[in-house]
Formats: sequence, structure tokens, C-alpha cells
Amino acid sequence: MSRVLVIGAGGVGSVVIQKMAQHPAVFTDIMLASRTESKCKAIASKIQGVNISTASVDADNVQEVVKLIETFKPELVVNVALPYQDLPIMDACLETKVSYLDTANYEPIDEAKYEYSWQWAYKKRFEEAGITAILGCGFDPGVTSIFTAHAAKHHFDEIHYLDIVDCNGGDHGKAFATNFNPEINIREITQEGKYWEDGQWVTTKPHEIHKPLNYPNIGEKESYLIYHEELESLVKNYPTIKRARFWMTFGQEYLTHLRVIQNIGMASIEPINYEGKEIVPIQFLKAVLPDPGDLGENYSGETSIGCRIRGVKDGQEKTYYIYNNCSHQQAFNETGMQGVSYTTGVPCMLGAMMFLEGKWEKPGVYNVEEFNPDPFLDLLGENGLPWIEQTDVDLEF
Repeated sequence: MSRVLVIGAGGVGSVVIQKMAQHPAVFTDIMLASRTESKCKAIASKIQGVNISTASVDADNVQEVVKLIETFKPELVVNVALPYQDLPIMDACLETKVSYLDTANYEPIDEAKYEYSWQWAYKKRFEEAGITAILGCGFDPGVTSIFTAHAAKHHFDEIHYLDIVDCNGGDHGKAFATNFNPEINIREITQEGKYWEDGQWVTTKPHEIHKPLNYPNIGEKESYLIYHEELESLVKNYPTIKRARFWMTFGQEYLTHLRVIQNIGMASIEPINYEGKEIVPIQFLKAVLPDPGDLGENYSGETSIGCRIRGVKDGQEKTYYIYNNCSHQQAFNETGMQGVSYTTGVPCMLGAMMFLEGKWEKPGVYNVEEFNPDPFLDLLGENGLPWIEQTDVDLEF
């Protein structure tokens, strides 16, 4: 019997709950909580066969989260709320001695800065409390890190070059929309680029480096080098890596809208005074943009996300490509959510399963690549995200 508290009722939270409900022997009792309980109730009302309760909670308020944990008594807290809320939820888990899992690293609300240092600093306290924190268990970060761990375990003696490639080849029919929380999405992709090479970080201007890459079943798409959080943990945990980069596709119309948003100040995270009230421009923008959770119905095409790796096995150079393609329409047909929410929610559910079954459980704070990738990948395909491996192929770099 396993009790799980899920905090966050957006598109990812909806997928997580629905996928947990497909495994009632593992997830026997689930609570879904968010600031707006009506969103939780709407999700829970669609699910049969599993006991799902709901609650309202301000995830910024440690004591509110503590009280909810003490009332529900879960074995694991799954955080799919905003990245700003990672630390308060971790604090609540420490106070109640309950384990923790999230899908994205902490970032301060007043600075677009992506580092694991804040969460890694909790390692000793989680060890002393005898509880586990699993960091970054979505797709990227998450599956991409597990793909890398799988490659290191089964295909390479040393990984030298890693390129994580993320293509959304879908079309939602909107002039401009983001595939997950607009505030987080725009902050992420407008920051400076950064990649790891020869033992140091190299910084670039936003979208300065780009090139066309070919993606399975999608074709050629212009791909832009951006910084993504799993690079930080992967180069730490695989010190043989000489270069690690992250590439993401953007259409020209999307980039044009993004430049306008930036140029007119709507991407700013600095508060301004409007008619006597303080507002944050990017938060106002979020309010007027399409809700990512509503994009699925008319979303065509698919995503393609994977790792392109070069290294050495038995003294010989080897190339290796491992990836997943996910259909937006199939994701919607199953869960009512588009593919980006689906590819984050499925791994999140599986990470929780790994913990509850004792396969990913050890006191401390860990990124997902520090656990055994095999039991996770054994279940990934049958839960909706099949993966494909190719060896000795052209990596296009």
C-alpha cells in the first residue's frame, strides 16, 4: 500500500495522476493538491478505480505543505508545481521526513538562473533524515539523463561527447503558444546559451549557435544551442565527458514572436507599477497566452528527444543514438494532454514507482542518472514512451 502526494495540477500533473491510476497496485492512495483545488477536482473526476483525494495548498508556504503532509501521511511527495517552489517543498519534506521527487531544478523567482547547487546543498540533511530526493525526473531533464546512464552502463567504457537533441515537430495551430508554463518556458529559452567543453563552461549569446539537424520521422529542423539543467549533473557524474551540449528546435515564426516579446519588455521578470499595482510583465503575459493544457486537441505531429553520444568501447571509437518519438495526438487521445506534458508526466510517474518499489531509494539527494537505469527503461515503452537505439550512425556533429 503506497500513499503519494502530488503537488501541481497543470498539464503534467494531469498526466502524472492518470498514469498513476493505471498502476493501482503501486499507487493505492493519491492526493492531488494545488493552490486552486477546483483544478484538482476536475482532474480527479475523470479517473476511476483509484482513490484520489484533493486539497488546496500554497506550495510557497512550508508550514501549509507540512500540515498537508502530516494530515495525508504520504510515503512520497511528487512536485510538479513551479520550479520556484522546489525548496519550500523540500523543506517540508525534511520537517516531516518524507521523500521527494521533482521534474525540474530550482530557480529563484527573481532571477533566471538554473543551477542544481541549491538542491544539492540539501544532500547531507536528507541523508541524516533517512529520506530520498530524486531530482529532474521528467523527460529532459529525466529520460535524457537515464538514456545517458544506460549508454554508460551498456555501451561505453568512456563517454566523450554528448549532444542532447530536443525537437518538437508538432503544430498546435496557434500564432504563438508555449508547450508548458509560459513564464518558465520563456525564461528558459531566452537566457544565455552555455555548454561544457574541455573542463569548463562556455557561454554564448541566446540562440547564437544553431544548425539544421535531422530528426527521425520528422526531418530536418533548425536546432539552437541553449543551456539545459541536466548538463550540469551529467558532466559531474560522467567526468570523462569532453563536451556536452543541448539543442532545441524553434520555428522562425516562434522566434519572431519571442524577439518582439523581449523587445517590448514583456519577457521581463522585474516588477513594474501599473495603475498603482505592482505586476511582473512575464506573469501578465502568461495570463493572456493560451493555456498549454488546452493545446492538445488540435495538436498534430510529434516530438523527438534523445541523446547522441560518441565515446570509446573496448578501445574502439563508437557512436550511439538513443531517442523517443511521441505523437501529440496519441498523447491527447490517452490523457487529454499534448505530447510535451505527456513526455514529462510519464517519466515522473515511473520515477515515483521506482522509489515506491525500492529500486530507487537511498538517503540523500540524487539526480536520476545516479540510479540504475535498467528497471526504469524496462517499463518506459509499455507506459507510452518507447525508445529506439542506433549504433555507429552519423551524429551530424
